Amino acid sequence: MSVVIDNSNGSFLSEVDSLRELIDVDEMRELNEWRYLFVVHKFGLDEIVTKLNILNEAYDLFHASNPIEHIETRIKNPKKTVEKLIRQGYPVSPQSAREHLHDIGGIRVVCSFVEDVYEIYEKLAGQSDLQIKEVKDYIKNPKDNGYRSLHLLVEVPVFLTDKTEHVTIEVQIRTIAMDFWASLEHKLYYKKGKVVPRQVLIGLNQCADLAALLDEKMQDIRNKMKPYLSEEERAEQAAILAKEVEQKMIAGDIEDFEDEDSEACEG
Repeated sequence: MSVVIDNSNGSFLSEVDSLRELIDVDEMRELNEWRYLFVVHKFGLDEIVTKLNILNEAYDLFHASNPIEHIETRIKNPKKTVEKLIRQGYPVSPQSAREHLHDIGGIRVVCSFVEDVYEIYEKLAGQSDLQIKEVKDYIKNPKDNGYRSLHLLVEVPVFLTDKTEHVTIEVQIRTIAMDFWASLEHKLYYKKGKVVPRQVLIGLNQCADLAALLDEKMQDIRNKMKPYLSEEERAEQAAILAKEVEQKMIAGDIEDFEDEDSEACEG
């Protein structure tokens, strides 16, 4: 089972009230509309996380593998949501946020291997109630700074008491190595106020290339191990099958004895 790290902690509800400092929210109805916006996105996160956990558990039970190392979720801070709308020149309203911002709810899925990243993507894309609205592949096409990850915009239905809402959730899928690099890069930018010396940028790119090389090497080792693992799995399956046949034979013998006992009693 993968570990789910919830970075929202439900605090976004109390933070909605702070919107009064940024915008003119006079009526309680409008404030409730903002609350509703963030709540339905939280429910959308829950829906997709449940699907991911089911996938990971199914892999564990039926294929003896765990492609997902851990999952992180977060709801965008209400203040930052409004600030982004203002910065991008959009009207400031819950409806505008829903139409123009696609990162209100975010999920980060960290996998073991690059192959697992695309496997999880394909499984999500194959679910009939999900719609993949956009795919940005920064693994095959890294950003200039070396950033690598697979970004999806996923529309998911949220079934409420009186209606169904369709919300868009941003899903980022990456390997452990990609996540390690991205976390450190974010800390460097955060502490430097996004002003980073050129030599540091060059170093970050070099580290990104090393992380990608590590992913490639680990994937190559995994591929070389597959034939051996397959033989082991076939042996295990053969043993299970033999046990099932043995149990059926025993069950059949018991049934025969029961028939003989019945005939003896009738005689």
